[in-house]
Amino acid sequence: MEASHATCRHDLCKLRFRGCVHRPGGREKLGVPFLDRAIPTAVADELGIPLEDALSRDEQVQGWLSRMLTATAPATTDWMVGAVPPPGALLPDSHVHACTERAIRDGIRERGGVILGRAAAIVLRDHRAALHVRLDGNPERRVWQAMRMLGINERAARDAMSRNDSARTAYVKHYYRTDPASPEHYHLVLDSTLIGHDDCVEIILAAAAARRRAQEERPEQSDGHARSPQR
Repeated sequence: MEASHATCRHDLCKLRFRGCVHRPGGREKLGVPFLDRAIPTAVADELGIPLEDALSRDEQVQGWLSRMLTATAPATTDWMVGAVPPPGALLPDSHVHACTERAIRDGIRERGGVILGRAAAIVLRDHRAALHVRLDGNPERRVWQAMRMLGINERAARDAMSRNDSARTAYVKHYYRTDPASPEHYHLVLDSTLIGHDDCVEIILAAAAARRRAQEERPEQSDGHARSPQR
């Protein structure tokens, strides 16, 4: 299942799905673990880089120079002379991306799981048991929802939403050449700014049960999702 790192950005991109999953009994009803920090932790372990580096590159597309400048700012040009690059700064984005895909597949192998973002609906598009869910809504309602749930002002909510949406779209378009908002990637799209979180949980549960029944009735049949071209 898939739903959509400054602290504000990190919280904003999660609040709608976490609001559903973390309702009283929400995770118990879903019956699978919520895999979030486990993904960058696995990436950090595999690549031998600090967790902070893996978190900073989670769902990001940056060049090595941009990472170097970000990691060393604020600083003078003196750092460029004889300096040791920050851990992982020269590691290609493709390495981090490949590790992220492996971490997603490994994370759900035994017990399944809820994965937020990271293009999981595309990574797991051929997984027979996966249910791909997108929670969305009118941008203005998303801003006010973020203000209410996170206790932040309108400017912070609006800026965080813009950064989050832009980063996620850039990530998916770069690696998968498709639009993350396209309904072809999802079994279910919900407006969680108009549908209450408790109701979202019940709808997701019903969809998951329906998908399981469909797989049991037609075990030989593929999902029939349209597939986006990859590099």
